[in-house]
Amino acid sequence: MRRGTLDLAGPADTAALGARLASALAPGDLVALSGPLAAGKTSLARGVLAGLGLPDEAPSPSFALAIDYRPPDVRLPVLHVDLYRLDDARDLDELGLADARADAALLVEWPERGGVSNWPEVLQLALADLPPGGRRLTWAAPASWDGRWPPAAPR
Repeated sequence: MRRGTLDLAGPADTAALGARLASALAPGDLVALSGPLAAGKTSLARGVLAGLGLPDEAPSPSFALAIDYRPPDVRLPVLHVDLYRLDDARDLDELGLADARADAALLVEWPERGGVSNWPEVLQLALADLPPGGRRLTWAAPASWDGRWPPAAPR
């Protein structure tokens, strides 16, 4: 497992990193997005979805728990999940994440609420505030992400 940190100047950098992550994303991938409220988890996910071609800003899945995106709206199937309101980790089975992972990439906010961070081959991204106005991303990438994470910055 490789680990590292990236400092992001603000929301625009967070979304841009998400767009770069989109270029490396494949069906079956699981990206766990951790951090306190308003740390940028949804901004990063929105950047991924925009990078996959979603024409409009993605809504937060906070109330729906999961939003499914499929071609032609995005170049590959993605399930964007927010587990903040999950009452019991056993309820995770009802969301069908393991089945969805067979043909879609998963972006999971608040993964610790369902034990998702412990799943095999998960790219773990944790965001935290970095004053003044920035964010620090701490990451852990399994071997399956070698050559894909961290994504190269545009030139």
